[in-house]
Amino acid sequence: MDIADCYRLLQLTSRANIEDLKASYRRLARQWHPDINPGDELAHEKFIQVTEAYKTLQKIVPPAPEKRTVTASAPPKAAVNAHSTSSVKVSTQQTAKSPAPSPQQHRSQPQPPAPPPKKPRPSIHKQPTPQPTSSPAATTPRQSSLSPAEIKLKVDSYKQLQGLIQEQRFPRAVALIEALAQRLPQDAEVRQWQAIIYQSWGRQLIRERKLNQARAYLKKALNTDPHNKSLWAEIEQDFKKIEMVF
Repeated sequence: MDIADCYRLLQLTSRANIEDLKASYRRLARQWHPDINPGDELAHEKFIQVTEAYKTLQKIVPPAPEKRTVTASAPPKAAVNAHSTSSVKVSTQQTAKSPAPSPQQHRSQPQPPAPPPKKPRPSIHKQPTPQPTSSPAATTPRQSSLSPAEIKLKVDSYKQLQGLIQEQRFPRAVALIEALAQRLPQDAEVRQWQAIIYQSWGRQLIRERKLNQARAYLKKALNTDPHNKSLWAEIEQDFKKIEMVF
């Protein structure tokens, strides 16, 4: 599995550290786990891919940055000595001027009443607020809106796309995903696959120095899945590579 595909599957950018990787994997593993999606072959396949991507990136992502605590610098020794000496002189002078109170004076002074003990406030346990997903690509498509034939078509197409990408047969993969998108135009996950394949084909064209075609397919990827922030960040890096080639 390509490193870029691993980042894409886990919805991370190349700047992610090990804490970001663990948090994203826990969220996606809960989303695609077979126990939560019984009988869903697509979810089971997605869970396997996310797990493989996590194991791959776990070996290369950097650790989380250490949190530094700012400690106050110690005052100079001369200042400490001067302060301690002056405090000793003041306390000596005050002791000499004010005589110690007699026992009778000490007894005559009324003692303030002790404050009543504070009653402990009952703790309120708040339910955690569910956080929204980062992008529409992270949501699970509703399989109930598809017919059994459409679900089977989607699963079979997904397996074919995986094989075509591994064999780097991108034109064939583009034709297959565009046909699937015409058949299932309202499926958000199919649009996500389509954007990923456009981006993969664009990267291959960059390696082949076909920069104009590469730029066109990268733009098609953005237009297909415009709300995917991770995709935008990756394609920005792809455009920078094109500029470096120029």
